[in-house]
Amino acid sequence: MTWNRASLAGFVTAALCVVWLVLKGAILGNGRVTIAIQAAAVALMVWARMTFGGRSFHATANPTAGGLVTTGPYRYLRHPIYSALLYIIWAGIAAHLSLAHAIAAILATAGLAVRMLAEETLLAGKYPEYTAYARRTRRVVPFLF
Repeated sequence: MTWNRASLAGFVTAALCVVWLVLKGAILGNGRVTIAIQAAAVALMVWARMTFGGRSFHATANPTAGGLVTTGPYRYLRHPIYSALLYIIWAGIAAHLSLAHAIAAILATAGLAVRMLAEETLLAGKYPEYTAYARRTRRVVPFLF
């Protein structure tokens, strides 16, 4: 399987899980902490999108032209948009904990992990400076992972 196909499979898996969680009413926080986490995640996502600029989204991992983005939230996280999605998903699960919801969140996380790995592999091939950037920048949680 190519990295593009793997990234598409990861994207579809994550998207289907998120849609299912939305339909089950298990995605939005319902207390101060979970709502605050989700609000911060939305702000992170907006900041990342604004920093990324007019580059388009691709259903498959396809590095865009224009150089490697290492400013804004990309200074702290290699994948701030995926990180924000994970924060939103897991805060929602914390607010609506059940085995089925947790399984959906785990599957969504796995799908996004595949997507991140695919993007990283393709970015390293396109931008030689990506390897050094990846060594100094965390993937999902600033200063940790």
